[in-house]
Amino acid sequence: MPSLQSAFKIEPLQRQSSARFTIGQDRNGRWVVQDRQGLVGGVFISEHAARHFAADECDHHPEQICRAADGIILPFTALDRGDNDIH
Repeated sequence: MPSLQSAFKIEPLQRQSSARFTIGQDRNGRWVVQDRQGLVGGVFISEHAARHFAADECDHHPEQICRAADGIILPFTALDRGDNDIH
């Protein structure tokens, strides 16, 4: 299994259709992970934590993770809707 460190070699990229996860920041500066189908993701306190989550979810395949370009806002739908039932 590749090490977690391989996930930290992700270059800042625009969204790639081949990547399963996109990492970026929401409008409040929190780090967000979203999968392309909107089924898996989360909000994290650091980019490190977001990358760790994405790497674990895709069995440490860095080609399945991309980082949103600087200035791109990634909303996390559940928080933006004001849902209180977040687990």
